[in-house]
Amino acid sequence: MNTSDIIIAHPNEEKLEALKAFLMALKIKFEIKTSKPYNDDFVNTILQGDEDIKNGKGKKITLDQIDDLWK
Repeated sequence: MNTSDIIIAHPNEEKLEALKAFLMALKIKFEIKTSKPYNDDFVNTILQGDEDIKNGKGKKITLDQIDDLWK
């Protein structure tokens, strides 16, 4: 391995602390990045849609009305 290699680990919270201590003890530079599975705008759009449905906005369509959507 050389200095451009990247190692990605997925430790739990307890093991993360041990891993950080290990890397610091060996004087290895590291950075911690957290990722979100979904974009914040997307999540807000979904939550707004749920809220709209709770407030009576929107329209329910029964199975026999589905064909009418394409007319």
